Amino acid sequence: MAARIADEGSGGGTHTLGLLYPPAGRNRDYTTMQLAFVGGVAEAAAAHGYDLLLSPGDRRDDPSFLRMIRDRRVDGVIVMEIRREDDRVERLAAEGFPFVAIGRNHHTGSSGWVDLDFAGLAGACVQHLADLGHTRIAFVNRSEQLFHSGYGFARLGDEGYTEGMKKLLLTPRAYLCGDDLASGEQVVERILLDDPMTSSLVTLNEAALEGVYRGLTRHGRSVPRDFSVVGVAASPWAEQVTPALTAAEIPAKEMTRVAVDLMLRRLRSPDSPPRHVLLKPLITLRASTGRCRPAPGSEPETDFPDFPDFGMNV
Repeated sequence: MAARIADEGSGGGTHTLGLLYPPAGRNRDYTTMQLAFVGGVAEAAAAHGYDLLLSPGDRRDDPSFLRMIRDRRVDGVIVMEIRREDDRVERLAAEGFPFVAIGRNHHTGSSGWVDLDFAGLAGACVQHLADLGHTRIAFVNRSEQLFHSGYGFARLGDEGYTEGMKKLLLTPRAYLCGDDLASGEQVVERILLDDPMTSSLVTLNEAALEGVYRGLTRHGRSVPRDFSVVGVAASPWAEQVTPALTAAEIPAKEMTRVAVDLMLRRLRSPDSPPRHVLLKPLITLRASTGRCRPAPGSEPETDFPDFPDFGMNV
């Protein structure tokens, strides 16, 4: 089946690629970051003369997903929001339908994929804060629903943060946080309630970033004077907060371009070995991190020396 579809894709076929991409927003809508990926795939596909068909399917029996592959509406599928155990990937592999992934798990090894090194980036963020003298470093991850569903980036980020903290003999404290402003404020309250001496955090949750900043302000923490924040975030998110976030970039345009290239390579040469591309962007220093200072209100009172009584009468 894979060879037949590849021949059609290189000659006639549908000249359409499928994008299997479930929305991650709280109300089952697409986040701004997700829309950037959709636009990037559409743009890269169009550059090669392909159209794009989007399915929000998050499971193997999703009707839109089934129509996409059973009716041969597309020549190949790009799968996103990969989970540790993902039955969509298993179905595509079992049916021999051409696919590549943005993200990875142990089932994507037989096909091409492109991904960010979320574990390595989270660890690098921890090291950056430690180099500035921070030892109380919290981690703000994505939502409880995404984490417990097994989404790869959330699990890998947590593992990288935890490993980075343990290497430095520091105590990890990780928090799940919804992808919205209110959740960002709430997670700061939880962090400071658990440990008022916390002086910094690493975040993968760019959608909650503005809320994190608001929460810190409400609790009397000025960024970066009293509290440092670093994360993994696309430039538009990192630069729209004040002060701008020191962060490793999420290169949506590059990742989508690579994914489309891998997909077309799969269609044209179905028997060639799969390529795996792991990106690890450098941390861009902006204005949200600084040297560790005592938490507000934690400084000891100054002890003034007792002056001798010289017996002076006024």
